[in-house]
Amino acid sequence: MDNQTPSLDYPDYLTYRQWMNHALELARMAGEAGEVPVGAVIVDGAGNIVAEGENRKERDQDPTAHAEIVAIRTATQNLHSWRLHECTLYVTLEPCPMCAGAIAHARLGKLVYGVDDTKTGAIRTVINIPDSPASNHRLQALGGILESACREQLQQWFASQRLKQK
Repeated sequence: MDNQTPSLDYPDYLTYRQWMNHALELARMAGEAGEVPVGAVIVDGAGNIVAEGENRKERDQDPTAHAEIVAIRTATQNLHSWRLHECTLYVTLEPCPMCAGAIAHARLGKLVYGVDDTKTGAIRTVINIPDSPASNHRLQALGGILESACREQLQQWFASQRLKQK
C-alpha cells in the first residue's frame, strides 16, 4: 500500500483522532518539562495501550530519547518481543530518519502521525525511508491526523522558547 494514500473509513478516523489526542497530551507534558513537545502512543491490535513516550532528550541527556524511540523501547519490553507488527504507533510529528529506521526495524504494523516535518521528516516529507530499497519492512503510514492541533502545539512551544531567550 502506498504510504501516502491509505483508506480512511469513518470508524478508523475516529480511532486515529482519539489516539492522536492522547499523543498530544503526552507532547504537552514534554513541552512543560522543557522538551520539544512530541508525544507517541503504541496501541496493539485490540486497541490497548502498549506503551507511551514523549521527548526526553534534555531530561535524559540522550540524543536518541525521541518520543518514538522511548515508546518503542517500552513496547518491546512490555510485549517481550522486538516485533511490533500487530501495533500502531501514533506520534504528533513525522518521524526523523533515526526514528523511521527504528520503526522499520521494530516491524510496526502502522504509523499514524500528525504534522509533516519539513526539516527532518523521513516518512514522506524530506525523505521516504519506509519505501526505500534499504528498508527491510513495508510500513503503512498515514499523516495529517489532527494536523492543525499538532502544528499549533509545536509553533506555540517554539514561539515561547524564543520569547524566553529575549
